[in-house]
Amino acid sequence: MDALVRPVIDPTFAGAALVFLFGGAALGTASGLVPGLHANNFALLLAGFAPSIPADPLLVGVAMLGAGVVHSFLDIVPALALGVPDAATAVAALPGHRLVVAGRGREALRLSAVGSGLAVALAVPLAVPITWVMVRGYPTVRAHLPLLLAGVVVFLVATESSKRAAIGGLVAFLASAALGVATLDVDPSAPLNAGGVLAPLFTGLFGAPVLVDALGGEGVPPQSDARITMGGRDLGVSAAAGSFAGAVVGYIPGVSAAIAAVVALPAVPKREADRGFIVATSGANTANTIFALFALAALGTPRTGVTVAIDDAGVPLALPILLVAAATAAACGFALVLLVGDTYLRVVGNADYTRLSLAVLGLLVGVSFAFAGAFGVGVFVVAAALGLVPPRLGARRVHLMGVLIGPLMLW
Repeated sequence: MDALVRPVIDPTFAGAALVFLFGGAALGTASGLVPGLHANNFALLLAGFAPSIPADPLLVGVAMLGAGVVHSFLDIVPALALGVPDAATAVAALPGHRLVVAGRGREALRLSAVGSGLAVALAVPLAVPITWVMVRGYPTVRAHLPLLLAGVVVFLVATESSKRAAIGGLVAFLASAALGVATLDVDPSAPLNAGGVLAPLFTGLFGAPVLVDALGGEGVPPQSDARITMGGRDLGVSAAAGSFAGAVVGYIPGVSAAIAAVVALPAVPKREADRGFIVATSGANTANTIFALFALAALGTPRTGVTVAIDDAGVPLALPILLVAAATAAACGFALVLLVGDTYLRVVGNADYTRLSLAVLGLLVGVSFAFAGAFGVGVFVVAAALGLVPPRLGARRVHLMGVLIGPLMLW
């Protein structure tokens, strides 16, 4: 009988995997809470260090995945407290800020955590059938990608609230597309060679304008209790919409979680529009990591900074191990939002908001220089000026994702 027994768990490997996972979670916590630090840049920075780590590449992949998942949970915290979202959470900033102003910021944090957690729970079983469909349909998608992306742009413009806003959205798309065409192929000299101009582009387009508009504001008002007032059914529907939207992001190039959340908006109950939008956006952002992992395994095409890093580091695509790591990291991310989020809001609420906003703007300039040198600082300034345009025309900032969609349509 003893000869028939086979160990199914290697205790040594499992222990090492937990160490690397928690190490990745710690890095994801740091990156998620630093305003303006985009997950893509951070993941590529990890990929640069990966060859020097004397460990099994699979363990390095576990750490990268843990960092990416935890980052996707926590990046809503500075978005709510400071108004500095990255590209993935930019679309949630306005609804989230409305809740913060109403004293419901603690609830918004929990809505985001629940949305991300439910989206991961839904994404794992959905990933297999969706991947099966996408493997068979991907050649058609790739052949008609410019038309598909054009359809996304038309949808975003057509769903604006007014004709003026639609025109403003189209102008923002064209201008950001031109900026992307002019800058994305540039390889600037910089202290950190990880992601190039992505950091100054995203922080300029989506982070700096919100800070500039907030200068002189009162910051975070006192927050009331953390109770979630959104009904369970509405919460579930919004999370499911976010998870499906994350599938779109995971398989189609150029479609960010911000865009996917707009696509998911019709499924969000109108009576809970702000809360539902936060749930859907956070869900799309986190589920994207799961679907992108399946896309990498099935199609060989990395779709996110984390999967690019995993691919570059030569990580074996052992999906069962990586999925367990992602689920464990999601549990860590959920707990960290609850442990850190309220304190973050309280500290920002007690600070001088004008000085804090100026300090964060300075930090964003520093991040831009670190990733793209002096050229990156120039890109940041131009992108920040462009990012001020959409709200003044009544349009959503999500149109600024033309910085990626435009070049993809042309190239």
